[in-house]
Amino acid sequence: MTQTTNQPKAFKFFSPILSGASLPDRLWACAGALVGICLTGLICGLVFGKGALVPFIVAPLGASAVLLFAVPASPLAQPWPIIGGNAISALAGVIVWRIIPDPTYAIGLAVGFAILAMSFTRSLHPPGGAAALTAVIGGQPVHDLGFLFPLVPVAVNSAALVALGMVFHKLLKHNYPHKPVVAPANISKTADKVPSDRVGFTSADIDGALADLHETLDIDRRDIYQLLQRVEQRALLRGHGEIKTKDIMSKDVITAKRDASADDIRQLLGRHHLRTIPVVSDDGKLAGDFGHDELERAGGDGRLPLLKAVTAHAEDAAMSLLPILTKGHTHNVIIVDDRNHIQGVVSQTDLLVALSKDLLRHLPAGPKV
Repeated sequence: MTQTTNQPKAFKFFSPILSGASLPDRLWACAGALVGICLTGLICGLVFGKGALVPFIVAPLGASAVLLFAVPASPLAQPWPIIGGNAISALAGVIVWRIIPDPTYAIGLAVGFAILAMSFTRSLHPPGGAAALTAVIGGQPVHDLGFLFPLVPVAVNSAALVALGMVFHKLLKHNYPHKPVVAPANISKTADKVPSDRVGFTSADIDGALADLHETLDIDRRDIYQLLQRVEQRALLRGHGEIKTKDIMSKDVITAKRDASADDIRQLLGRHHLRTIPVVSDDGKLAGDFGHDELERAGGDGRLPLLKAVTAHAEDAAMSLLPILTKGHTHNVIIVDDRNHIQGVVSQTDLLVALSKDLLRHLPAGPKV
């Protein structure tokens, strides 16, 4: 659960510090770890056997499961860090043990060597330190495996756990393996920055702030950029959220029929000075969007290469359309009802005028004369 300000001071040390964590998330993480570890142990036990001389599953996998199921967006919990970090660290431990078979010195050297190896291979994974330590103090069964230990069971355990984790997160519709949001590109292919980078914070500002903190954060810098953008958007909505899309949309919407020809749509676009036009099916429902770019791809078979229309509802906050209409790809948002019938259209110009008027309304009054 997220930390709250009204929690009794005596219990503040029991508050999770992970941002965005909730009780359902933690319960699902528990279930995922339970199933993941049990199935991994079952699979590896069937393959390797369960004799006392065969370590069919390694203890560091429990720590890997915590990261994989509880913080799947962490860079430390991605497939390569889990598999590569554990295996490479185990290899580091085996090498150190072969050179220095005295655990008094080998334990520290193994963990230090593992961190160095993971850093160079971009596979930093905290449980890897335990894998390196296991290679040193795991006892005779581990030592007898020698250089096979990093592969079997460490790499096999880790790969099995990752595979089960991917299935688990897919069923829950989680983003795993985590894909950071791609930075917006200039669709005009010029040297200019994208509009969102011309005003406000930039990627360089994030790098500078991280350097000022002198801390290493367990989050991808691209995710930080996306997070700060969302913070800006929510702050804007909080201050200007009373304006609804129904207040600013154009209601007299020019549409085209699904069976219209490319020439018919070209005439509509030119006559009404439009960049795109909504296309409706015979039952009056929105079928897609069509514009000048699609005209170039229109073939002679009579079928229009429709784009998937970007839609919103009449009661949505108008300012929620800002992220959509400022990326350069979308020029109009089509407002539809619950049955997908068109109610209106909000263009970039509509939103800009509404925003400018609302900002002027919130400006402080000048001095009285």
